[in-house]
Amino acid sequence: MRERKNFMQEKYSISLESLMREFALEPLALPTEASEIMITSNEVNRPVLPLIGFFELFDAERIQIFGKGEVRFLNERPRDAVEKALDAFFATHPPAVVVTSSLELPANMLSCAEKYDVPLLRTAERTSEFMAALIAYLNVMLAPRITRHGVLVEVYGEGVLILGDSGVGKSETAIELVKRGHRLIADDAVEIKRVSNKTLVGTAPELIRHYIELRGIGIVDVRRIFGMGSVKETEKIDLVINFEAWEQGKMYERLGLDTEYAEILGLKIPSITIPVKPGRNLAVVIEIAAMNNRQKKMGYNTALEFSKKMMNNGINLR
Repeated sequence: MRERKNFMQEKYSISLESLMREFALEPLALPTEASEIMITSNEVNRPVLPLIGFFELFDAERIQIFGKGEVRFLNERPRDAVEKALDAFFATHPPAVVVTSSLELPANMLSCAEKYDVPLLRTAERTSEFMAALIAYLNVMLAPRITRHGVLVEVYGEGVLILGDSGVGKSETAIELVKRGHRLIADDAVEIKRVSNKTLVGTAPELIRHYIELRGIGIVDVRRIFGMGSVKETEKIDLVINFEAWEQGKMYERLGLDTEYAEILGLKIPSITIPVKPGRNLAVVIEIAAMNNRQKKMGYNTALEFSKKMMNNGINLR
């Protein structure tokens, strides 16, 4: 539990420059280079209450959004009241203020932004659409993350994270899966982000993206050999498969009645362990595992159905 608290408390950041480039934001006031201004909160705010003087529970680390409601409210108030409200608001030093729908700025907004060195930006998008896209983007870019040694592939639409000791055959299995029409996301190092309370997304570090290391051959560029359809930038992690060397006499799962889970960044992901030994076609085994996992999510569990049939015939499998 302590480990989970540490990664949840760790803060990540993204530059305002990246945000402006992603959403084509028009700069109206920039106190310094956008690349030097960092955004650390994945939440945004429409500052209706602060504009009337209520600052309790106000989080100044959030990006502040001014839509039609906020702008009309300010435009209909006396000029001195607007000046006072904006002065108090910008004095909190939010990381950025964005005006949506290409609205004209209320009186004194630009001067207050310049006075308190607050970035002031504008977008042509509607408020609700812009906020939804911005929150989704920030959730990904500022998500808690770790890097795991393994391989991430997409098999029949399922994101499969293959883990195991070095040399157990993860990369060789991945290249076989790619050859069979599936897609590679990451080999050797998988960057995993927790983008929501239910979702983990994996990607590859930029430096080694689309490459696979095969012992005896070296580095292989999967995209150039197999084409653009063989690789993918990111993928949700639906299943964790652990490769381990076959141990004679060890009991392995044979029915699939009990679901095991791997905990990553505080989330539990369905997990299975596959024993590795010469002669086993691991690529085919992973294809079956991916399809079986997808089938379970759609409401059908083969192991449970088989167990019910056996029990109806007086045979208890447990």
